[in-house]
Amino acid sequence: MSMVWSFPSLPWRVVAVLQALVLVCLLVGGTAGRAAAQGFQTDLPRALLIDVGTGTVLFEKGADEPFEPASMAKIMTAEVLFHEIREGRLSLDKEFFVSEYAWRTGGAPSRSTAMFAAVNSNIPVRDLLRGLAIPSGNDAAIIIAEGISGTETAFTRAMNRRAAEIGLTRSSFVNASGLPAEGQVTTSRDLARLAAHVIATYPELYRVFSEPDFTWSKIQQRNRNPLLALNIGADGFLTGFTEQAGYGIVGSAVLDGQRLIVVVSGAKTARERDTEARKLLDWGLRSFEVRELFAASDVIGEASVFGGEKGGVALVSPTPVRVLVQRGSDERISARIVYRGPVIAPVDKGVPVGHLQVERGRLKALDVPLVTGEAVARGTLSQRALDAALEWGTGVVRRAFERLM
Repeated sequence: MSMVWSFPSLPWRVVAVLQALVLVCLLVGGTAGRAAAQGFQTDLPRALLIDVGTGTVLFEKGADEPFEPASMAKIMTAEVLFHEIREGRLSLDKEFFVSEYAWRTGGAPSRSTAMFAAVNSNIPVRDLLRGLAIPSGNDAAIIIAEGISGTETAFTRAMNRRAAEIGLTRSSFVNASGLPAEGQVTTSRDLARLAAHVIATYPELYRVFSEPDFTWSKIQQRNRNPLLALNIGADGFLTGFTEQAGYGIVGSAVLDGQRLIVVVSGAKTARERDTEARKLLDWGLRSFEVRELFAASDVIGEASVFGGEKGGVALVSPTPVRVLVQRGSDERISARIVYRGPVIAPVDKGVPVGHLQVERGRLKALDVPLVTGEAVARGTLSQRALDAALEWGTGVVRRAFERLM
């Protein structure tokens, strides 16, 4: 493994200038060829496979390309519902009213996926949740939205607020069901992040996604997630389809304590979606092993400090840094520390500063937050003056290189 900008024998002020030069070089030449992982190929336009335990990206293709989420948007609807329950504002026994709008837009008259809720009836939240998770009922999604926020439009504001809090940076939700709507968009990476969040935050409620069937209004429906029946450890999440986005799925599977999340979209048929998702999960579960790069609180690198009694501050990860690598592979693993600096003194211990980005070959496999491993007090007046002069010089060099780019 190689680390970018390791200059242990030089004064920090010289290091600061060299770091600026190295970063510019990385920006010029460090982005090509990251579109696909080694060892797996797919004809799908978008696919993503993530190991949840380490956060390692095992495969990605078009992971940040926007597309319509279709019924996969219901994972966000479920998250808002789970959040309300966890915060104590809602119980599973609470009953929600089935409006004519919910019945007509998402129920039997809509000829879309539905739990077949009867208009003007009242249904407990626990049954609406099952109607959402198992047959992917559009009516269930709308009833939940109206029950929590009064209207579906108001509920989408809660969806987008929660999405921002979770860190879904490229998603926008327009309705609770995922029915086609202008402006409704997501990415594979956002959906994987959302799925991992739901599993980690609401493990008990998440289990509903693994239930094999659901009966309502005397109609029995099988779980629409095809991965559940494949004996590969799959335990949840949803499929989706629109004419524009094609067939997609978010799925999760656990084998021998290892959990993977797969997101595929843009398949031409449901069979192609199911086949590619299974192949990705099978490949991920059998082809990788864990390698620990740093133990928790190991000093990983240093950030420059402006105006401090020391010229730098140690950077650490509060948790072990582990990455999955292909078994028997001699792929190069490289890492670099990325932060906006220098950090202004005084600096407390445990302050988030930047990230450790780990690449496996040409694939960006891991992005780990780093915090300061120590406190740095403010320096003397002469130290601060010297730092100001060096920072000015570094800025001149950086701007010169940016003009060359």
